[in-house]
Amino acid sequence: MFTPRSIKHCRACGAPAQYAVPAEDNRERATCTACGTIHYENPLNVVGTVPAWEDRVLLCRRNIEPRHGFWTLPAGFMELGESTAQGALRETIEEAGANVEMLDLFTVLNVVRVGQVHFFYRARMLDTTLAPGPETIEAQLFSEAEIPWEQIAFRTVKETLHRYFDDRRKGQFGIHCADIG
Repeated sequence: MFTPRSIKHCRACGAPAQYAVPAEDNRERATCTACGTIHYENPLNVVGTVPAWEDRVLLCRRNIEPRHGFWTLPAGFMELGESTAQGALRETIEEAGANVEMLDLFTVLNVVRVGQVHFFYRARMLDTTLAPGPETIEAQLFSEAEIPWEQIAFRTVKETLHRYFDDRRKGQFGIHCADIG
């Protein structure tokens, strides 16, 4: 089980926090030693797209850690005040400068060991104009045979790409949920 234990001080009053099981709860929480505020730590959502143009998908080569120089789908952490689809669109624009039409949710991948849930949407590219942002070295379209599989940054991206090409061959896209160990 993932237990971050990252909260050292109360966000409400600044006093030290300690981890304990609050009354009527079932797991340890960061609890303020002064005011008693309970601080909850929840998974982070990663949101992105599988942008497609004809038989190719758009990948971005990372200009940041982790996995600098490796290829990924355009994705990143969801921000407060946006839906998963809005965040996925924002990340696609920020990382690739791609003009896309958002389609259906495609994969929901639980990465419990790091406290994350990854949501990828299918997206239809409206043109091939790209303007990669500072987090991207380059953005490029790849057919399935051209994808640099050994240089894909994250298991969630590999899983999403494999399922995308499998569904495309079947002629029908579904929604896929899985746990990534």
